[in-house]
Amino acid sequence: MKALLAIAAAAVAASSAAFGQHGAIDVLHVQGNVYLLHTPAGNTTVQAGDDGILIVDSLSAELADEIYAVVARLSAKPIRLIVNTHAHASHTGGNARLAELGRSIVGGNVVTAVDEESLGASAKIIAHENVLLSMSSATPPRESRDWPTDVFYTDRKDLFFNGESVQIFHHPAAHTDGDSIVYFRRSDVISAGDLFRIHEFPFSDLDAGGSVQGVIDGLNAIIDLAVPAFLQEGGTMVIPGRGRLSDESDVVEYRDMVVIVRDRVKDGIDNGLSLREVQATRPTLGYDWQYGRANDDWTGEDFVEAVYRDLSGTE
Repeated sequence: MKALLAIAAAAVAASSAAFGQHGAIDVLHVQGNVYLLHTPAGNTTVQAGDDGILIVDSLSAELADEIYAVVARLSAKPIRLIVNTHAHASHTGGNARLAELGRSIVGGNVVTAVDEESLGASAKIIAHENVLLSMSSATPPRESRDWPTDVFYTDRKDLFFNGESVQIFHHPAAHTDGDSIVYFRRSDVISAGDLFRIHEFPFSDLDAGGSVQGVIDGLNAIIDLAVPAFLQEGGTMVIPGRGRLSDESDVVEYRDMVVIVRDRVKDGIDNGLSLREVQATRPTLGYDWQYGRANDDWTGEDFVEAVYRDLSGTE
């Protein structure tokens, strides 16, 4: 019995070491090189290792210094890369400050002829080109220091950082037109951004090129990448844009909910119902308790309205 108690105590101690709180930020070691920084405003993914720090989503400008204080505890190396999963300020507002506190990796013959300190004076910000286009054309305009400095226009960008392959997959017309998910292959962790929000109904920003079918396609892509462990639990871990750490089965349930609500709304449209009439049928009934409690600003009715607008082509 004493041996069992000792083992249990050791497990609790290990859990406590993996999960800590720093101000408004909870820190969880997910697996491999990857950590989850959870805040009430959203999640940040951090990969830490010998090459430095890679951050997925910088969140708001107000949290930047606190995020930096946390990642500085994870590695003595500087922030090297910041990846943006989409353009919304709630996930990119800290770009300028965190990039300023970091340093790029520089190399090659040219370095011998220039001032390396000034050349690598800030971290690189990576995103799909649609993120840059959205930021640079915003009204009011976003500060240029927040803009991505390294953009890609294909459906995928590959990196090798901290001893593992990192793949950034672009999913068009999903949450926005610039959504990406980030897959840390050796750690077996997917950072999904706001394409997947485990405690909230999905938000398809139609004005930013989003669509409900794009959200479904993106969730299906996450499911295709993820491999579950025993009894469909664990295995590939998925970090949502908001909410708790998840795995493939959580994404499957979320995808199924989106498809069911989409089909219910489409049935109403096909039968000539107005938006108010469709909302009166309560297409999110059965899901409001799970996904409609975390955000009073985005309810089941709001989600149904977005789906209706998307499918019917109405404003």
